[in-house]
Amino acid sequence: MATRSRVAPVRAGDVLLLVGTTKGAFVLHANRTRTRWTVGAPAFRGFSVYAMAYDDRGGRQRLWAATRSEHWGAVLCSSDDFGATWTEPEASTLKFPAGSGLSLRGIWQIALGPRTEPDVLYCGVEPAALFESRDGGATWAPVRGLLEHPHRERWQPGGGGLCLHTIIADPERPERMVIAISTGGVYRTDDGGRSWQARNRGVRAQFLPEKYPEFGQCVHKVVRDPSQPGRLYLQNHWGLYRSDDWGDSWHDMANHVPSDFGFAMAAHPRAKGTVYIVPLESDMFRCVPEAKLRVYRTRDGGASWEPLSRGLPQKGAYETVLRDGMTTDALDPAGVYFGTRSGKLYGSRNEGRSWQLIADGLPPIVCVKAAVVGGAAESRVPAAKKARAAKTASTKRAAARGKAPQRARRAPRRS
Repeated sequence: MATRSRVAPVRAGDVLLLVGTTKGAFVLHANRTRTRWTVGAPAFRGFSVYAMAYDDRGGRQRLWAATRSEHWGAVLCSSDDFGATWTEPEASTLKFPAGSGLSLRGIWQIALGPRTEPDVLYCGVEPAALFESRDGGATWAPVRGLLEHPHRERWQPGGGGLCLHTIIADPERPERMVIAISTGGVYRTDDGGRSWQARNRGVRAQFLPEKYPEFGQCVHKVVRDPSQPGRLYLQNHWGLYRSDDWGDSWHDMANHVPSDFGFAMAAHPRAKGTVYIVPLESDMFRCVPEAKLRVYRTRDGGASWEPLSRGLPQKGAYETVLRDGMTTDALDPAGVYFGTRSGKLYGSRNEGRSWQLIADGLPPIVCVKAAVVGGAAESRVPAAKKARAAKTASTKRAAARGKAPQRARRAPRRS
């Protein structure tokens, strides 16, 4: 079955924002200037959408959305026309084995396999498990090594349920993957999923009698530093941590932030040591501290943090950003985006120096993902460098001829 909605034309080089809410999915797009955004009509009205993804491997232009209904269950849907039409299977293609005693409650994460294997996809689900597809999402199977892990019986659900919400593959070693479970902690496989080991050394479980157990931490989010092999960052239920050895050990990096409690975390696509977070006051009052909406950024791997607030409300902003509610795009300068539970979507097209309100009045936002259609568009910084280099060369040539260079005519500024 397929559903149809109104979608404005999407062109190569456009930036996509995939926004999942508790009442449907929205697809937004803008050109590379990222100044004006087109907001598509909501798909899956009335369904919660906690996970979305864009897959451009193998010549595809496919959107994925994980829908959930209390009546119809959790279903993975796809679109090959940027949301104009969606496939909606009548029954979920993700199923636990008969006799496992488990049934699918929700899909919390959709992750792509390597580009060398364009038909490989992963889903993190509730109750905590990892599913794999090797045929482009047509069929799915649970990863048995994690499904049958001896710790499973002792994992406990967090406030959002017992969910596997983070999937991080090692781009250099395809057999290595890190996942995070609330509240199970971080686990890693080094043998393609056959076996998994807890990787939580140094991460605090504030709510347990034993503060540093082998597993059982309530990890809210883990991201990978694309510019530093082996480096991961972790936002915990109380605690900010960094690992430089793929999770073998974790070290506190909550240096002068107003709170080390929060959910959202996003890494810069290129700049080493650069990560964004949105701290919340506490687990009892899950709103930004002092009712000031501020994104905090580190550019030195957590040694120091700076608040980014230009364009964001600094009074009466009782906002919350959830674990998958923040993302970055691949342009240069990078775009940073986040959505709030009050339905506001903010974006920065200059790596957080200033912010704009992209959309307001949406249902509570639980997921924000960004992608560039056709791959990362040409960087504006290198383009500027090319222009300066061409101007310098022109000046030198003119000087050699004994002439002053003509002043270039300024191109009209595009809005």
